[in-house]
Amino acid sequence: MTALTYAIFTDPAALEASAAGRRSRSTGTVYLVITNTARRTDWLKIEVRVPVGDDAGDLTPDLTEMKGEYTDNRWGARPRSQEVKVGRQQGGDVFEVTPQAGGAASFKPGDYMVLTLENVTIASTAGPVVLTVREKTEDDDGEHTRYTSVALLKTSPAEIAAPCGFHPDKGMVGAGENLTLSWEGSPELDYRILFPGGHADIPSGTRTWSPADAPRRATTYTLVATDPVTQKQHFLTTTVQVRHPVLETLTATTGIDTPWVRGAADGEKGRVTFTGRGVEISDNSNRKGTVTADKADLNGVNTGWVQGRSTDDGWISFPKEGLNVRKGAGQAWGSVFADKADLNGVNTAWVQGRSADDGWITFPVEGLKVHRKDDSHLTHLDVGYATHDIVKTRIVRGLRDDDGWISFRKEGLNVHRERGMERGTLFAAETDLKG
Repeated sequence: MTALTYAIFTDPAALEASAAGRRSRSTGTVYLVITNTARRTDWLKIEVRVPVGDDAGDLTPDLTEMKGEYTDNRWGARPRSQEVKVGRQQGGDVFEVTPQAGGAASFKPGDYMVLTLENVTIASTAGPVVLTVREKTEDDDGEHTRYTSVALLKTSPAEIAAPCGFHPDKGMVGAGENLTLSWEGSPELDYRILFPGGHADIPSGTRTWSPADAPRRATTYTLVATDPVTQKQHFLTTTVQVRHPVLETLTATTGIDTPWVRGAADGEKGRVTFTGRGVEISDNSNRKGTVTADKADLNGVNTGWVQGRSTDDGWISFPKEGLNVRKGAGQAWGSVFADKADLNGVNTAWVQGRSADDGWITFPVEGLKVHRKDDSHLTHLDVGYATHDIVKTRIVRGLRDDDGWISFRKEGLNVHRERGMERGTLFAAETDLKG
């Protein structure tokens, strides 16, 4: 049985074995506490052997330096602490601890010594680790060498904790506004952020990310954390709302409630406003705009005027009396072209055939005049059948150019042949004359 008492503690309380393949190995601190619980003893040397390697019974593959402190804990007085001499035997796995002044030092009841191994890299295999102690003390019976062992436990590597706290620095952003996402998580995990249309790999040690392009519509970002050893994945999502979203397409199954809709492209911000009467169309300057369509199927149209597609096309205005047909962009009267007109009446100054060479008719107060194209002289009138109370004319001619003709004079009438003034012949089945 040793003269002194030995106890071992670790920080963390259970040392975790290092996991193979991870970026960093587990570390911890080992404290060996030596106390005197019996009679006064002088101590000469304490040797502590630490198992070195990467197996289950080893503490570490890379042994660090051990530090020691000896405390005189006399009752009723402030303890006096002093360092002790600690050295490794020939660079091996044994630490040798001796009094600072050399020789033997008193170890009174209640005194204690703490030997510390800081930031020890823990071996990869879980299991118990036994540290062997060899003490050399002196009392009235002489020098004594005794042995004891102290043990600690290496637990299996714990699963890497899942990341948490994935969130944006602002839940609502405007157009072009910067955005930063952040989270907390182990450096042992590989991180990637997924978003519509792409992904971003996060450099090791980074816990924040900003998209190169600000979101244009409500966007969900997914953080994927992958254990590079086990390939186990963790998923976290967060959604960022956009104050004025830009949508590629929109499908609404029950309707859309909005006061207005406007174009998005520069210079093409025409606007449709929904009023109590229907809709209003406005241009870029919020003035009355234009509707362009292939066809309109309407129950009625109320409008000041209608024009063709071009600015020099004819147009129609609608006064109270009916309608005006204009040509070009001015106020000049235009023409109406139609295959047939079915009217209750026509008021017009003249009527002409389709060609500019055709004859034309005017309507004076006395009745009507028939003209030919090159002057305003009266020309012939071809009538298939006509019934009149009276016909006033200077001559009557047959249908052919060489037909005879009749002229009317005060005394009666003259019958002529062909185009000349030569007297012609009157033919009749019967003539009943006064003389």
